[in-house]
Amino acid sequence: MSAETAALRLGTTVARSAAQAWLGGRRREQERRMSMAELVRLRVPGLRLQRSVERQFEEIADAVLARLAPFVEREFRGLDESGRQAVIDGVCDTFALADLSDAAVLAADANPAEVVRRITGSVEPPVGLSEAEEHLYRALFAECCEYYVRIVRGLPVYEERALTELLARTTSLGTEIARILERLPDRSLFAPEGTDLDGEFRRRYLELVSTTLDEVELFRSTSDRAAAQARLSVAYVSLRATGDDGPGRRARGRSVPVQRPDMSDWEEEFGESVGLRVETALGGSSRVLLRGEAGSGKTTLLRWLAVTAARGAFTGELAGWNGLTPVFVKLREYSGRPLPKPEAMLDSVAGTISGVMPKAWVERQLAAGTALLLIDGVDELLDGERRAVRDWLRGLFAAYGDVRVVITSRPAAAGADWLRREEFAALHLDRMTPPDLAAFVRQWHQAVRELGEGLPCALEELPRYEQSLLNSLKDRPHLQSLAGTPLLASMLCAMHLNRGSQLPRDRMELYRSALHTLVHERDAHRNVPSALDDGLSLKDKLVLLRDLAWRLSDNNRTEISLEQAGVFVGRKLTGMRHVDEQDSGVVLDRLRHRSGVLRSPAVGRLDFVHRTFQEYLAAEEAAEEDRIGNLVERAHLDLWRETIIMAAGHANRPQREELLGGILDRAEREPRHARKLRLLAASCQETVPEVSQELAARLDGAVERLLPPRRKTDPVALAAVGTRLLRRLPRSLSGLTEGTAARTVETAALIGGEEALTLLAGYARDTRDEVVRALLKGWSYFDASAYTDRVLSAVSLENRIVDLTHSGQWRAAPRLPSLKELWISYPFEGMAAVAELPPLSQLVFYFLRGEVDLSLLPESQPELSVLGLFGDTSMSFRNLGSLAHMPRLTVLHLMVNDTTDLAVLRLGPQFEHLWLWDVTEATDLGVLPDCSGLSYLRIFAEQVCLPRGLDTVAARPGLHLTLHCVDVAAWLSTVGFVPPKVRRLSLHDCVLPEAPGALDFPGVDVHVD
Repeated sequence: MSAETAALRLGTTVARSAAQAWLGGRRREQERRMSMAELVRLRVPGLRLQRSVERQFEEIADAVLARLAPFVEREFRGLDESGRQAVIDGVCDTFALADLSDAAVLAADANPAEVVRRITGSVEPPVGLSEAEEHLYRALFAECCEYYVRIVRGLPVYEERALTELLARTTSLGTEIARILERLPDRSLFAPEGTDLDGEFRRRYLELVSTTLDEVELFRSTSDRAAAQARLSVAYVSLRATGDDGPGRRARGRSVPVQRPDMSDWEEEFGESVGLRVETALGGSSRVLLRGEAGSGKTTLLRWLAVTAARGAFTGELAGWNGLTPVFVKLREYSGRPLPKPEAMLDSVAGTISGVMPKAWVERQLAAGTALLLIDGVDELLDGERRAVRDWLRGLFAAYGDVRVVITSRPAAAGADWLRREEFAALHLDRMTPPDLAAFVRQWHQAVRELGEGLPCALEELPRYEQSLLNSLKDRPHLQSLAGTPLLASMLCAMHLNRGSQLPRDRMELYRSALHTLVHERDAHRNVPSALDDGLSLKDKLVLLRDLAWRLSDNNRTEISLEQAGVFVGRKLTGMRHVDEQDSGVVLDRLRHRSGVLRSPAVGRLDFVHRTFQEYLAAEEAAEEDRIGNLVERAHLDLWRETIIMAAGHANRPQREELLGGILDRAEREPRHARKLRLLAASCQETVPEVSQELAARLDGAVERLLPPRRKTDPVALAAVGTRLLRRLPRSLSGLTEGTAARTVETAALIGGEEALTLLAGYARDTRDEVVRALLKGWSYFDASAYTDRVLSAVSLENRIVDLTHSGQWRAAPRLPSLKELWISYPFEGMAAVAELPPLSQLVFYFLRGEVDLSLLPESQPELSVLGLFGDTSMSFRNLGSLAHMPRLTVLHLMVNDTTDLAVLRLGPQFEHLWLWDVTEATDLGVLPDCSGLSYLRIFAEQVCLPRGLDTVAARPGLHLTLHCVDVAAWLSTVGFVPPKVRRLSLHDCVLPEAPGALDFPGVDVHVD
């Protein structure tokens, strides 16, 4: 049964039912079985009038057909012939059995939804339908009822004695009914009430996202809470991310070449992306698992993505995300309850307007592939709940395969392969490098400057504070290591602004100082009246906050109701006999409004502003209340890792002995958790001030069993041990496997400092690939000039790609020995500076900006054989034809845009390989110059399209032409299509013709991926 045939049958059924109601056909039961023609002949006198009435209701049937046909065609695609027939039979049979009289319609207040409800409650639905068939049956029946009610309401009042006169006045009845139906919303399975209000709701929703998520707390203000908030869009600093997928693995979506292709096999050009800006890394995939340690900026990044999507303000690699609708989901809100269905996904951000959301609006965004699903905090759920997240995602992808997703977690809670079956690319947020930290400090102070009031210093003094902190970071390397994450860096900035040069030396001191400043000292020193009158000392406030933190952590929660929090505060106050104020509600409100570490993420809810504060306070409470046994029992749970590490710092000596000894005892008894427990014990050494000789020996033994680091996750965990671990790392890498040697280099680089630099200098003679890559990556964690002179000066860079990630490395690059292959992975302007580099064989720019003058390249880099020119939308080229004067250039990667004129491109006879990126349907390939040496041309379309002039390049004999994301089916169907003459045609992710043999071209080797 075709969609049109089905729609006609339904239209006829609706029109006949309306005719029966209008003509009083319910008077006799047999009339319910009559056709429309029979009913008209029975009820209408005279042939002329009978023909007139029939024509009127045939027009009504046609109007229903016109409305239903597109709906039926869309929804029929997933059903076989028998399923279609069963659905249509079911709808028609239900209409035949239903009470559709005037009385029934009036009893339902002529409300279509109420008519449907009454009928489905009185008529048995068809049996034997599948879930999909039943869904369509209900949707079609509701749609037909809507039309029926509209038609009946549009019919004139009928009186039998006045039939002739009435019909004479209603010769255009069918036309009028058709006009009524045309005004109904265009409904479908995903739009049961139409889409008329979608645009209006989306505008209001995006305004709300743009407003509510565009804030970040920089420090605790002395005025109201709003004054402590800066705009996230101002304070945001781009971070770096490393691919966790391993070499050779691709993310979903368009990828960027990140290693030099092997000229003998051009199909292996993709590898692991290292140290990319996170926005660039995200742009290469539609599904990303973003992992990062505590405070690494995961939530802030998701909020920034949501705000930027709401404003349509993405640039560069993420420009294609403009037009997406952000949906921000905080997983912690669903701990202990089912994960949200689509209609509930807006509750976190837009709960205040979700009541007016058009029905199935979120489902329409997901189905259309225009939703950007931002899911925060896998690590904030229990193990069993995390498995439910994976099942939830699979269900979403089964229904909505094109949805874009970014989901965050701490590494301990989700490995890099946790969502690999779901085709997620795994990224890891790196620690901030010294240049990143400097940029963060500047951006932080700029955001503070925007506040304009409530600052701890005069506005004009901010530049002095900023420069003072930058100088301190430069002169005190331990501070650079300490402020490796955005959370710690922002705390350091706030502390420096509030307390001058009194900066901490370790993480525990930083947390303690930040809490003391936020909770009490800031308000007390500024004589804030509410702080002076509340009767609570700093110690009192911390007692209450510690108790709340422990109760949340003890129940594996990060959020609690205000009511329950008030109960806990009240219980604690009962034992605090020296505190005059015993009203728990008042005390809790003061803590929430003035402490700076509590907030209300939603009405009636309470949590800590960052989970790290909760973990620090819970750890202190565990030590204060001697809950060491609880910690030992939970040591294998990654939810408790940070709490236990900080508890080791809070504990007294006997407690430390019990805690670390208990963890190591469990490691001996429980082989399944042994490595995780030893790593935890080793990490605790970051915070412990001292241990007994016996425990020190046991810790050393545990560390020895973990060394040398072998797994990808080992360097980060072992680096927490600190500089003392460097003495246990080997002086030489010669006895280690290549992978283990590389992990050893990474561990030393992450620890940082002078001793690490000396150790790495001793590793510099190792020539193995992974080791050299690790040494080059370590460059980002040290002063660029010092690292170049002491480490990289001894590294063999023959046939090695060096990736520059900041301008400090650029200044040191000319001193690198045997440098031949260079990538520049930071925003770059000023091609004239390339003359400062030694002669190169490969040069790739990833973030060119503005006008790029290529006229100086032939003179400054005459030995180049591989050149890559990538940039953002502002990039334009001057003197593209000058590349013809580069006698050794054989490979060119060129990102094109609307300003790129390929007609001026000139290629020498030695040229072999041309890669064109971000091609669109406006790109004219036909103007590409002929080149006798060109053997390989690869076209990457930005999205599925058919670029102009494809016939011209496909007509070049001997060429290997590769097309990515090209509409080949449309190409073959163009008027005057000329079959390709190329040697080989490779098609990747292209739209292909369905006809068998359509790609059989004489003499052409066609390869389809």
